[in-house]
Amino acid sequence: MNGQKGGILSLYFRTNLLLRIFVGLILGAIFGMIFENSQSFIEILTPFGELFVRLLKMIMVPVIVCTLIVGTSSISPSHLGRVGIKIIVFYLFTSLFAIIIGLFVGNVLEPGVGLELAKDVTGVAKQAEAPSLVKILLDIIPTNPFGSIAKGDVLPIICFCIFFGIALAFCRDSKDENVKNAADVMFLFFEGMSSVMFKIVGWVMQYAPIGVFALIFIVFSKNGAQAFGPLANVTISVYVGLLLQVVCVYCVICLFLKLSPFVFLKKVRPPMVTAFVTRSSGATIPVSMQTLEKSMGVPRSIFGFTIPVGATINMDGTTIYLGVCAIFIANVVGAPLDFSAQLTVVLTAVLASIGTAGVPGAGAIMLLMVLESVGLKVEGAVAIAYGMILGIDAILDMGRTSMNVVGDVIGSVAVAKSEKELNEKVWNS
Repeated sequence: MNGQKGGILSLYFRTNLLLRIFVGLILGAIFGMIFENSQSFIEILTPFGELFVRLLKMIMVPVIVCTLIVGTSSISPSHLGRVGIKIIVFYLFTSLFAIIIGLFVGNVLEPGVGLELAKDVTGVAKQAEAPSLVKILLDIIPTNPFGSIAKGDVLPIICFCIFFGIALAFCRDSKDENVKNAADVMFLFFEGMSSVMFKIVGWVMQYAPIGVFALIFIVFSKNGAQAFGPLANVTISVYVGLLLQVVCVYCVICLFLKLSPFVFLKKVRPPMVTAFVTRSSGATIPVSMQTLEKSMGVPRSIFGFTIPVGATINMDGTTIYLGVCAIFIANVVGAPLDFSAQLTVVLTAVLASIGTAGVPGAGAIMLLMVLESVGLKVEGAVAIAYGMILGIDAILDMGRTSMNVVGDVIGSVAVAKSEKELNEKVWNS
């Protein structure tokens, strides 16, 4: 009996991890549809799914701190400046295309046209106010870095770690031997801690197939076919936009970099699938970093900076979602958006994405801000339409979060290639 158990466990660990995750994904969807609205099964499986998300979030902040400090302190300040400028320009570039694609798909497919909601329907009004640019910039600076780390506030953590890493880089280059030696010890500490955290990442990912099964089961059991019924058009529109982003933006960037887009799509699957099922770009940071280092040949000095920053300010999938859903809601309440209103959507989406953490459901909060910015107060018929979107938000959130993470990964690859630091032997392996 013991030998049989050992054999099953051995087979489990020998099987390709990605294959195990996909099997968990497929089985979770199938059984979720079979046992639709089964509260007993949902209650049983919820802790297993929550455990997976909590494990990823447990390692998120330590991984950010270690890799960002190691990344910023292992390169010269001038190099760090180039990397920072390149990745920010890249993220702005891809986000701009994502917004254009989202609005283009919304205008062509016209989700919501033909679905009428009575304008006198009363609903609960919700207020959302887009934060001012000044507030967003001030909130990036932590008043208490350790408090930010304890609360998991990603932007202030990134800001402090960048300052710390740059200072450590200067100290490592110091002509004072005492300062240099102390800084080298500090660097080795964070480098060793980073290695330890990536070992834990490997352990957590062994549990991923079980966590994926539980999470997908719950989504499909709660939503079932109804999630794709009345809102099939908006769901299809969002995913068409996401597909266009991959084909027309990311694959073209690969070709421009003289890298195979097929290799990229193959290697990016682990973080893509993890983001899809966890709905958290922040929780997927460890998986993205591991994929970049082990499968794509991107050095830690690059992805240690680009991935944490991208998980916070780069939201290509979310901007596509915002464009499509804003047009959907405007259509169903009989107030289609004109060109100026769509420009407002673009500006609000970019501004909101900068200050929105990569956590599950963040896009739904941003959608409130976008609707308010174009004069669609979330009350009455608009509140009903917004509620319809929330009914399938989990399904939309999986797709947009997955695309956010893919955008972070391709950005890291592009910067590494431009800096001539991409290990193409690892990339082609």
